[in-house]
Amino acid sequence: MSHVNDTAITRRRCLGVTCLSMASLMGIPCAAQALEWPDKPVKIIIPFSAGGATDSLGRALALELGKRWKQSVIVDNRPGAGGALGAEAAAKSPPDGHTLLLASGSMFTVNPFIYQKLPYSIDSFEMITKVASGPMVITVNAALPVKSLKELIAWAKNHPGVLHFASAGNGSQVHMAGESFADAAGIEMIHVPYKGEGPAYSDLMAGICEVAVANINTMVPLLKGDRLRALAVTSHERSVLLPNIPTAAEAGLPGFDFISWFGLMAPAGTAKSLRHRIYEDLRSALDQPGLKRYFQDLGMTPVLSEPGTLAQDIAREQAHWKTLIAKRGIHVK
Repeated sequence: MSHVNDTAITRRRCLGVTCLSMASLMGIPCAAQALEWPDKPVKIIIPFSAGGATDSLGRALALELGKRWKQSVIVDNRPGAGGALGAEAAAKSPPDGHTLLLASGSMFTVNPFIYQKLPYSIDSFEMITKVASGPMVITVNAALPVKSLKELIAWAKNHPGVLHFASAGNGSQVHMAGESFADAAGIEMIHVPYKGEGPAYSDLMAGICEVAVANINTMVPLLKGDRLRALAVTSHERSVLLPNIPTAAEAGLPGFDFISWFGLMAPAGTAKSLRHRIYEDLRSALDQPGLKRYFQDLGMTPVLSEPGTLAQDIAREQAHWKTLIAKRGIHVK
């Protein structure tokens, strides 16, 4: 009996080694490996500076996912080049599930058409899911002599090329929201890119720039003083964060809306089993009442893409942005 048991144990060990060896060669973890993940802290790269919408969202997700994974989930801010620096760092990371990217939608729908060369592409990542979406708010420095969206548009038309609008960087969703607004309103504004929303809105408050079409959750706390004025939100319905501020349609710009979104991604080659685990844990996290309240406080809506559909959504949006970018002559060297 002892000889039989020893033989069986040896056989099982050999099978385990074979599984690990083949998994390593094929880049696909076996069940034992998948169960061990994560075996060290997980890093979520935020490709923008601290204090912006992507950063706030990433920190909330890191806290909730860390509870499920029983590991520290670290937020790593890598601002610059409209998200390209952070995306490059994530794309070059080992595809073992320990490095993720929380990206703004424009990094994949816009940047390919405005940058001559990008250090990443959609093929650099496994698209896990959208996480959240939310509207923007058209905001001006209070020193600008306008108190409504109609007045802003009229002032801009009477002073073409004078207004400066701040953004979180070339190709960022804040940038494209400003370009979309200018196009819909038939006005010309000068774009001033920053390395994130924090510095952009600091200069907006200082009057260095006069306008921003900003992520609503980042802007709302700044509206409590007397240096900024919100004119309209870019959703179909008013925001619970700014119930007294009209939608763009209500304020005199019918048909204009802009909803930003954020997605979670992993380096290309990350095993399907790990992507599924991350997706399901994220689904569970977004169901938590505390995180739901936090999203509501941010003015965002939790959004989960059906598995495998995010790349298709990006392809559809690219067609729209390619046309607008060509129309407005947007490009970055």
